[in-house]
Amino acid sequence: MRRGFIILTMVFMVGAAALAQGSSPGQAAPAKPSTTAATSQAAAKPTAIIDTTAGKMTCTLFPDKAPIGVANFIGLSKGTKDWKSPTSGATKHGVPLYDGLIFHRVIPEFMIQGGDPAGTGSGADPVKPFKNEVSPDLLFDKPGRLAYANAGPDTNSSQFFITEVAFTGQQGQMLNGHYTIFGQCDDASVALVKQIAAMSRDSNDRPYRPIKINHITIMRGGPPAAKPATGAAAKKPGAGVTPKAPANPN
Repeated sequence: MRRGFIILTMVFMVGAAALAQGSSPGQAAPAKPSTTAATSQAAAKPTAIIDTTAGKMTCTLFPDKAPIGVANFIGLSKGTKDWKSPTSGATKHGVPLYDGLIFHRVIPEFMIQGGDPAGTGSGADPVKPFKNEVSPDLLFDKPGRLAYANAGPDTNSSQFFITEVAFTGQQGQMLNGHYTIFGQCDDASVALVKQIAAMSRDSNDRPYRPIKINHITIMRGGPPAAKPATGAAAKKPGAGVTPKAPANPN
C-alpha cells in the first residue's frame, strides 16, 4: 500500500504573486475566437457538480487536454467504471466510487484532497494507474484547478485535489508538468475550498471532522444557469493560517 499522495516538499507562502499574462514585446497577440464560437466551445465541455456536506462545487472538465483523466473521473463518478474496494478486494460494478468519500487532506493556502475509498490517502489504488496528461498551456496559475494526486509519474488513479490559490515562480515549477490538470472550478467553488482547507486538522492534515462527498453529477453541455440571488449573505471562508510544508509520501 502506498502512503498518501502529493506533493513535493515545498513551502507555499501566503499571498503568492499572481502570474502575469500578456504577449511578448513585438509579438502580435493571438486572435480571439468569436463570442459565438467561444460560447459553443465552453458549452461542449462536461461539468462536474461535486455535492458535499459543506456545499456544492462546480468544475468544468477538460476532455481535450486530459481525455484519459476526464474519462476516468466521469466513469468513477457515475459508476460506469469498475473499481476494486481497498478493504474487501471486491470489484464494484455500477457503484459510483466517490459517493460517501471524504476530503482526507486539507492544507490552507494550498489545496484540499479526496478520492481515496480507504479515506486515508494511503489506500490501495481502486483502478489501474494511468499516465500523466500535461499541457504547457495548462498551468497551476489560477485557483480552482482540479487535478489528480499522484505518487510519481504515471501513477494517477482516483485521488484528486482542488487548489485554493494560484502558484507562480518556484512554487508553480514544482507543480506544473508533474500533475494532470483535468478541470477548472468556478469562483464560488474556490470560496468553498478555502472554507474546507481552513478546517481544524491533525498533524497529517486530516480534518478532525472531514467534509464528505455526497455525489458527483456529470452534466453534458455546461453548468446549470445560476439562480437569482435571494438576499442571503454568502458564507465567507475561514481566516487564513500560515501553511506548513506538505509531507513527502513515504
